[in-house]
Amino acid sequence: MACESSVASTQASRGRTREHLLAQLVCPGRHTLTSLITTRGRQFEDWSADYSLYARQRIHPQTLFREVRNQIEHINAPDQPLVLALDDTILRKTGKCIPNTAYRKDPLGPAFHLNLVWAQRMIQLSAAVPAANGDVRMIPVAFQDASTPRKPRKTAPPEQWEAYRERMKQTNLNRRALDAIRAIQQERTATGQTAPLHLLVDGSYTNRKMLRNLPTDTTLIGRIRKDANLNHLPQGQCRLGRKRFYGLQAPSPEQVRIDPNRPWQIIQANVAGKIRDIKVKTLSPLRWRAAGNLDLLLVVIAPAPYLKSLGSRRLYRQPVYLICTDPSLPLERLVQEYIWRWDIEVNHRDEKTLLGVGQAQIRNPNSVTSVPATAVAAYAMLHVAAIKAYGWNGKPGVIPPPKWHDPEKKRRASTMDLINELRRELWSSAIRSSPLTDFMSQTPTHTNPLKNNPHLDTALFYCTA
Repeated sequence: MACESSVASTQASRGRTREHLLAQLVCPGRHTLTSLITTRGRQFEDWSADYSLYARQRIHPQTLFREVRNQIEHINAPDQPLVLALDDTILRKTGKCIPNTAYRKDPLGPAFHLNLVWAQRMIQLSAAVPAANGDVRMIPVAFQDASTPRKPRKTAPPEQWEAYRERMKQTNLNRRALDAIRAIQQERTATGQTAPLHLLVDGSYTNRKMLRNLPTDTTLIGRIRKDANLNHLPQGQCRLGRKRFYGLQAPSPEQVRIDPNRPWQIIQANVAGKIRDIKVKTLSPLRWRAAGNLDLLLVVIAPAPYLKSLGSRRLYRQPVYLICTDPSLPLERLVQEYIWRWDIEVNHRDEKTLLGVGQAQIRNPNSVTSVPATAVAAYAMLHVAAIKAYGWNGKPGVIPPPKWHDPEKKRRASTMDLINELRRELWSSAIRSSPLTDFMSQTPTHTNPLKNNPHLDTALFYCTA
């Protein structure tokens, strides 16, 4: 009887997990747990099992993300490397008693003033699903808590301070990122996937801790400072003394950019759905003391010109300086993959605005970490299912687009398009039930429509488009 009850409990948790994943996607209001329960139509039933699903860790977001990553690797070509973009984000909170929250730097604050907000810090890895023309869709494959422990009081005993310093080392952002990457590499090795892994990072992760502790078969492509101190490879070794790893000092990335004796190369890459010419300079092989004895490739991308309006003065964006731990990687592929990294910012925007990640009002330590991860897993599963159902460039065509949308300019289905299609599939039969007979009803005698009678299907399927 105990075995049967445990099996029933597992089946009940799986069914409730499936319902919560759907509710995370189709919920029209704030994405709190009560809103998810109401979306499922269980607002008049016992809701303790819904809260226990997260509080007692009956849902495992890591398992969901593992299946998403496996599906992505099956969609991509077998010999194609797994391209992962790494970034961290914050989820703003208001309650001071919520676990894993602290004052964090506001990334949306002005550059001339440091703003602090009360928030929870998360780390995300997104995998690339490229199209044939070089465009890409980034899909999350990991979303983990990366918060730091609370600082003890000044009068706390030395044991608490020592434990706090040790926990700070364990919860360092770079260490959390490395642990997540190693976990993915171990899972891929266990399943026999041998394609290399390319990691795309910004300047905050291009540092000593990341470069010197990269897992095997992992290539890092990251931004670097324009005044970084680089070195050439050593030309010879002395008979006495230790082995040399660094040679003469190389020019800084900024000096490479302004050097007139180094010509620009023109390569092509897909940027925002269009093939564009990009001017680059390269220098390799190089050594950087932060990277140890790794051979590096320096890539300098010229500032791209743009116009604010027709007839206005031409402006330029900032130049980009990249290093790559694999100097043999083709230049076109290196630049194209780093351009793909921008799509992880689109993931952050969709997760916070459309799926309300971080809006759940919870205080249980397990729920604080598992609820946002489950919402992001539902977002990832939605996009994987859309690619498998419609193809990369396919779009659901049942709901016609509004008049102001130009279908020719839209490269791919947006997250809101997929959510509206999912709502239609789940709710259309309840909104517009099929007639009981095959005969059509007669036109009413009064032809004037009611002024204040909005269409429910239009409000649901178009209001947030």
